[in-house]
Amino acid sequence: MTPRTALGALHIGALMFGLTGVLGKLAAASPAIIVFGRAAFAVLALAFFARFASTTGWQRLQARDWRRLTLSGLLLAGHWVSFFIAVKVAGVAIATLGFASFPAFTVILEGLIFRERIRAHEVIMVALVSIGLVLVTPSFDLASQATTGLLWSVASGLLFSLLSLTNRASSGRIPPVQAALCQNLVVAACLLPAAAPGLSEVRAIDWLWIALLGVFCTGLAHSLFVASLAVIKARTAAVVFAMEPVYGITFAWWLFGENPTSRMLLGGALIIIAIVASSRLGSRAPGNKGPATVANH
Repeated sequence: MTPRTALGALHIGALMFGLTGVLGKLAAASPAIIVFGRAAFAVLALAFFARFASTTGWQRLQARDWRRLTLSGLLLAGHWVSFFIAVKVAGVAIATLGFASFPAFTVILEGLIFRERIRAHEVIMVALVSIGLVLVTPSFDLASQATTGLLWSVASGLLFSLLSLTNRASSGRIPPVQAALCQNLVVAACLLPAAAPGLSEVRAIDWLWIALLGVFCTGLAHSLFVASLAVIKARTAAVVFAMEPVYGITFAWWLFGENPTSRMLLGGALIIIAIVASSRLGSRAPGNKGPATVANH
């Protein structure tokens, strides 16, 4: 893979991640069914990639590896369920922007868990993201769908941040595709009891949307990301993936008529600018190890 094709693969992966909320809204099924189906189809896609496209050998998993993968799978399940609840309640735009708060949570939690010094530009990033979230919410009435959806999406961002930090703590031994496949197995197993009673009532068209979520927005997007990191620098990948909310909001406006207000646009712009600026400044800091491995969104 050349740098040019790797950059193209990154943009395609970011576009697919941006479609997550759109496909979740198109699927007329409960969040439990959507997450179960997404994980099941993702397992098939990742297994296909590992068998025919990946050259990295798999590691024999030890008991501690399974404990870490189980924990990360549970966090991934919670992240997906809360995100799709936000999509159903408040729409794609608010859900996507609320989830985009995860870098702010990551900065705070990294300082607490890994006892890393929080730099000035990271404090500014947290402040800008917080202001952006305030602007994204039309009102702070807990009875309103917009506020409820934003709270669910922010919870989704918090769980995704915990997932990323869990992956960071256990990274290095297990190949990313193998880890992602195992995590999705855990997700499918966890959601099966809740999803099973309603599986027979899911329409064929909804299975199509769920399959696209699992194959393209999860399996293929993650595989493209992993493959491109062999050529592209991690800081470049972080900047490209900051475009995910832009893709999601654009498709929601086009397909569902979710016209963002000027407040929402300003808030979204502050969040995206904060993420991009912090990624670029953080990559230049002494001793920086680059961002943690991106998990499935």
